Amino acid sequence: MLTAIGCCASDVERTHSWVNRARSLLVRWEKKVASYFGYLHLQSAIVALRTAGVLG
Repeated sequence: MLTAIGCCASDVERTHSWVNRARSLLVRWEKKVASYFGYLHLQSAIVALRTAGVLG
């Protein structure tokens, strides 16, 4: 029996693994928070576009 938390946990873990494919996000090389958030938004957009089938 799946709980409400159990059904969504796998989706969150899968998304985190997709975002962590970018080495600059996995190991935070940037000193400024704004640069880190910029890379985070860029990687999130890439993940969304790949999921939608726009990117290969």
